[in-house]
Order: sequence, then structure tokens, then C-alpha cells
Amino acid sequence: MTQVLSSIEARLASLPVSVAVVLPSGKRAGPADAPVVLHFQSLAAMANLAAGQIGTLGSAVVEGQVLVEGHMRDVMGAAASLLQADPVRGTSRWWVQAMARMRSMAAHTLARDAQQIQFHYDISDDFYGLWLDPRRVYSCAYFRDPQMGLAEAQEAKLEHICRKLDLKPGERFLDIGAGWGGLLLWAAEHHGVHATGITLSHNQHRHVQQLIRDKGLEGRVDMQLLDYRQLPKDQPFDKIASVGMFEHVGQAKLPEYFETVHQLLRPGGQALIHGITAGGVDNTQVGAGMGDFIDRYIFPGGELMHISRVLHDAGKSGLEMVDTENLRPHYARTLWNWSDALENRLPEAQRILERHIDADGAAKVLRAYRLYLAGCAMGFERGWTALHQILCIRPDGQMRSGPMVGAQSGYAFNREYMYRGGS
Repeated sequence: MTQVLSSIEARLASLPVSVAVVLPSGKRAGPADAPVVLHFQSLAAMANLAAGQIGTLGSAVVEGQVLVEGHMRDVMGAAASLLQADPVRGTSRWWVQAMARMRSMAAHTLARDAQQIQFHYDISDDFYGLWLDPRRVYSCAYFRDPQMGLAEAQEAKLEHICRKLDLKPGERFLDIGAGWGGLLLWAAEHHGVHATGITLSHNQHRHVQQLIRDKGLEGRVDMQLLDYRQLPKDQPFDKIASVGMFEHVGQAKLPEYFETVHQLLRPGGQALIHGITAGGVDNTQVGAGMGDFIDRYIFPGGELMHISRVLHDAGKSGLEMVDTENLRPHYARTLWNWSDALENRLPEAQRILERHIDADGAAKVLRAYRLYLAGCAMGFERGWTALHQILCIRPDGQMRSGPMVGAQSGYAFNREYMYRGGS
């Protein structure tokens, strides 16, 4: 342990953010005025600090083996500097990829996907309401104007998606993974579509159904508790959006996901796929234990794919990608907004969670989400993860005349229409 302590002291001295550690014995190492202090309740977690396994160290924090003092932005600045290896370095070895595919197949049955979504989203609507915007849009915002606050940027994102899809009154619109209904209701109210949304979360389903009634949108908006694979294919939609969804699909099921989107989309229709992608070409999660942390405490069964893999499977399904945009820095800013909002209301968050679970369990969930939000913000800042919006068409085979000969859809093949008139 003396060697481990010496290693830790050497690491602490090299960090850009001052960090102090307090041992179980009470002995302290590091500057007296350090903005970040780690109190170790057991010696085992200290080895993870020395090895730069910050995800495993995060698990120790959640389990109460390490107590953290300090602002989350400082904590994450120190955590990034502790890494000893590139966290997005994957492997292309065939047997590693084969094992990952087998795990992915097992993790994404209809029953397990439902359980995994409910594990995350059905904690408490009020808990999410503390740190999300008023519409509870739980995905990357779009800071079209740098001066925008979070609520404005989320509305700008909803409009950005609707404009990319060129939604028109009367069109049949499907939102796969509709969350708390932000995009679903925005599309109906601002663009006049007939909107259908699906979710696997009981809490989200109830919430959106109530919003539909409150807004008098019965008959124009429908929210269903349903897996995307169970949607009927006999009445394809004009436009489809899927926001923050394919991260839950898994690499083994990604071809089926895009094939389903293709079947649900009418020939000539458009689909907007918005989701988190891997920063590395070969990794399906962030390394140094961070991916394992998220799988255990936040998103069980979640998997990330590089944008090249996503586009490969989309193209193989028969969809044609016509526009791709990376909003990675927007998600870093979104996550810091969420993290700061939660940090400002920690006592209230604890009380809300205690309505559903005991005090110790509530504290554990809260510690996990504090690390998750700030850690993900750090990951997007540093390019370990990215956020892509992919606009696809299902070609209809019609050889149109005029300047866009061969377009095979209503897509303009020109971004001007997306921005015309502002948002």
C-alpha cells in the first residue's frame, strides 16, 4: 500500500486540478486548499485511482466507498487527467468482435430491452423534471444562437429536426422512442402533422397521454407503449424521427432496426435518426471502466457504434443518407446544463427519490447520476463520444425531371430549405 500511496501522490502532483485524498486512517495527501477532495472509506478503491480506472473509481463513489468533495467540473477535469490510456481505443480482432456481438444479441430481446428502458426512465418523472427543460427533452439541444438558454436550445433542436424532415400539415409522422413527448407534440402543434409516438417507459407513456388530453390533441396525436419491432408495417409513415434511440438497440440489432425503419417509411419518405455515436472506430463503449459504469448504473444494454458503422447498416437496409451533421459540442453544453441544474438541487433530488426507494438507495442513485451527467459532458467535450443527426430517404424509384433529376424523393438535396425563415 505504501507503493500505491506513493504512486497516487505522484499522480496528484501532476494534475491540472489540485486533488487531495484522505485515507481511511485519516491521513491526508495533497494540497490543503485542493478544490477536489476524495475521502477513501476502503483501501481497495485507491488502486483504481493509481491505475487511472476512473469508471471503476466512479463505482466506488456510487457504492459509498469513496466520498467526493468539490464542483463536478473540477472533479471531471481531474478525472480526465488521471487516464493512462486512450479511452476510445478499441480492437479489430475478430474474436473480440464476435464475443461482443454475442453479448449484444443476448442483451436485446424484446423483454430485456423493455426492462432496460424501464430501469432508466421509470425512476421518477419528478427527478428528471428537476434538471431537464420544461418540455423534458432528454437529448442533445441545439444552441443555434450561442446566447440561448437550455429551454430555447431544446425548442431550436425540435424545430431543427422538423425542418430537416420538411414536415407538412396532414403528413403521418412517427417518433420512435418519443420520451416525454417534446418532439411529438411540437411536430403536431407547429407543423400540423398526425403524430404517433412509441416508448417502452410506463412513466413516459402516462405523462404524454395526459399532455395529449390537456392540449386537446386527441385524434391528432397518439402515444403507444410499444417496441418499434411490434409496429404494423401495412400503413407506412411519410416521415419518421428517432431521437436518442439507436444507442439502446445494440450493434447486433442495428441492421434490424434500420430495416424496420425502412419498412415503416413510405417510398419517397424521409427519416431523421439522431443518436450518440462512438468516438473510436472499433469500440462500443468508452474505456477505463466508464462504459461499464454506465451499463451498470445508468443504461444497461446500451452500446455505441461509430458513425461509419451506423451509416453502413442504414445503407444496407435500402435507406439513402442525404445529410449528416455532428452536434458533439452541443451535447457537451447540454449535459453541463443538466449537471449544473442537478447540482443546484441535490437536497430536493434526494427527497424526490426517497418517495420511490429508501434513503440509502436514493443517495446511491443520486451519486450515480451526478457522475453520469458530468462524466458524459466530459466525454463529449473530449471527443470520446459524438452526436450525429442522419437524414435518410427511402428512394421511390421515380426519375423526376427538372434540376433534381433522379432525386427519388421529395428531398431538395439543398440545405437552404432547413434554415429558411429561421426557427
